[in-house]
Amino acid sequence: MAKSLEENGPRAPAAEGSLSGTRESLAPGPDAAATDELSSLGSDSETNGFAERRIDKFGFIVGSQGAEGALEEVPLEVLRQRESKWLDMLNNWDKWMAKKHKKIRLRCQKGIPPSLRGRAWQYLSGGKVKLQQNPGKFDELDMSPGDPKWLDVIERDLHRQFPFHEMFVSRGGHGQQDLFRVLKAYTLYRPEEGYCQAQAPIAAVLLMHMPAEQAFWCLVQICEKYLPGYYSEKLEAIQLDGEILFSLLQKVSPVAHKHLSQQKIDPLLYMTEWFMCAFSRTLPWSSVLRVWDMFFCEGVKIIFRVGLVLLKHALGSPEKVKGCQGQYETIERLRSLSPKVMQEAFLVQEVVELPVTERQIEREHLIQLRRWQETRGELQCPSPPRLHGAKAILEAEPGPRPSLQPSPSIRLPPDAPLSGSKGKSKTSKQVQKEPRKPGKESGQQDRPPAPSQAKAAAATGDASPPQDVPPKDLAPQDSAHHRSRESLTSQESEDTYL
Repeated sequence: MAKSLEENGPRAPAAEGSLSGTRESLAPGPDAAATDELSSLGSDSETNGFAERRIDKFGFIVGSQGAEGALEEVPLEVLRQRESKWLDMLNNWDKWMAKKHKKIRLRCQKGIPPSLRGRAWQYLSGGKVKLQQNPGKFDELDMSPGDPKWLDVIERDLHRQFPFHEMFVSRGGHGQQDLFRVLKAYTLYRPEEGYCQAQAPIAAVLLMHMPAEQAFWCLVQICEKYLPGYYSEKLEAIQLDGEILFSLLQKVSPVAHKHLSQQKIDPLLYMTEWFMCAFSRTLPWSSVLRVWDMFFCEGVKIIFRVGLVLLKHALGSPEKVKGCQGQYETIERLRSLSPKVMQEAFLVQEVVELPVTERQIEREHLIQLRRWQETRGELQCPSPPRLHGAKAILEAEPGPRPSLQPSPSIRLPPDAPLSGSKGKSKTSKQVQKEPRKPGKESGQQDRPPAPSQAKAAAATGDASPPQDVPPKDLAPQDSAHHRSRESLTSQESEDTYL
């Protein structure tokens, strides 16, 4: 089942260096000794004599390959405004997705606030719904013994994932442990697929922003909804998308398309890692996060657009092509892209403005699939249709979201104080529908409802409180419990995984 990059792409187990030649090489090189030294340190930048080591705002060791120089900082006031808007969206997610999806898309293009990015990715991808639909499933997989043939390969890949990030700098640290748990759980969840080497950086990025269980379900959504078939044994889906990318390039940049055609360079030679790792090993980290924000919202078309932008600016003019007379020079040009092209603001603007739509991608997919069947026969590992972004996933898999649609379950008198104005108006309307007698409101507050009232409440959908607890005491408790359950996820994402 395992294939190397030289055959069909970065299937595991693969030879070391199968994903080399990018911003963060997997192959051991001249800095391997330094990497091992860093890996021997304690987890989370423990002292051990290295207390002076500085970490950038993304968690990378300053001066390492993953760290970035000067960044364009969002003004604090703007950031706080964006956080407030995103909190409102997340607390009313179904309503926003149903009526204001375009607004969500625009805000994803501007960038999700770092404090809410992990939580937003879960909502956008549908990972939160999958977790609600499968309570305890991850724990069950986590406690199960994995397939030895995959466990050994996963362990050998752990130290290669972002070795200069504080979360993964230590061999056996909590980051590598969680990464192992997530990848092992997926091999048990989808044993027919097993483990693919390109899944490791995807899972690692998710773990930088959320706990292991949430990261697992987001990984499931990426593998099954966003990029189905990418990590299967034959890698047929990524080969098809390579042909789709090359065909779209003819419309976006005829010069680059002509040059790659003349050099007879197969798309798999330059786009495999781009697409399978969602550019997490190619772009500067600030650009990676912005691309992922849009990817979770709009789907795989963002990956295609980023690839097309990079190809256009690397090989899109006669002057740029002159320095690439052979295959080797061309591949090296695509592996050492201009920092200006990969810069966050420039790249995002180019991606947003590039006119490549879902319909174009799907039309081209049908054309390339027909050509595949004519030349190679039927697909050996057919994959399910991919879903283009958060709205398509929501419509295909609505799922229960009780925490996103709060509704009071306790009948309250109309003059009872409530914690929120929205809840107050909603509860008051429910109570006004209840028949009541004048002059007995205070008595109703001090004693439980009669059996007839309880039956009436049940008929209208309201649950009557226990007879030994006054309703006025229950309402604030229920509201606090609801808020605590919602804020727990937010707290995990905002405070622990920044």
